[in-house]
Amino acid sequence: MQKMLMGAVMAASMLTLSTQASAQTARAPAAVIVVVDASRVYSDCTACRTAQSQLQTRVTALQNRQKTLAGQLQPERAAIQKAIDALGGKEPDAALKTRAQNFQTKSEQAQQELARTEQELQSIRANIIRQIDAKFNPAVRQVMTQYGANLALESEATIAHAAGVDVTTAVLAALNAALPSISATPLPQQQQSQPQSR
Repeated sequence: MQKMLMGAVMAASMLTLSTQASAQTARAPAAVIVVVDASRVYSDCTACRTAQSQLQTRVTALQNRQKTLAGQLQPERAAIQKAIDALGGKEPDAALKTRAQNFQTKSEQAQQELARTEQELQSIRANIIRQIDAKFNPAVRQVMTQYGANLALESEATIAHAAGVDVTTAVLAALNAALPSISATPLPQQQQSQPQSR
């Protein structure tokens, strides 16, 4: 009889715990998670590809300019060095000094030109990212609403996930609709000093 009584008490306790757990579960909303490959979205959106192509054209132009300047300066540098070496440690004459000073000025001007161009390219790159950033999060939120999701994760932040939770293609479509073009120009002056998120 005592065993039956203990069994009944245990069953009642288990039923109470089960009811409490069910009540707690009912209060906590279920997490609906979607996963987005942001890198793919940033590289594959239509306007992104166009802007990256324009930026790459400028990068290639900079590389070509670097080669041109090096091709112009290197022979002159070598000729001046040869003339200095031929002196055997003697003091160079006024003409060689002037030639060396002129070369130094040309070299500094070339470095300044390349530095300005590189800075402009960095500003263009930052402006492209800024424009994508402005539309990316709203596109993700729009897709979350469509899928009834309450959490979006970057795919690289997951250890593993089912293909069904990956909404990258939907986010890409939403971003393409929201961002038909990107201006591949330097950042506006007031934003030059502000750090970019990507």
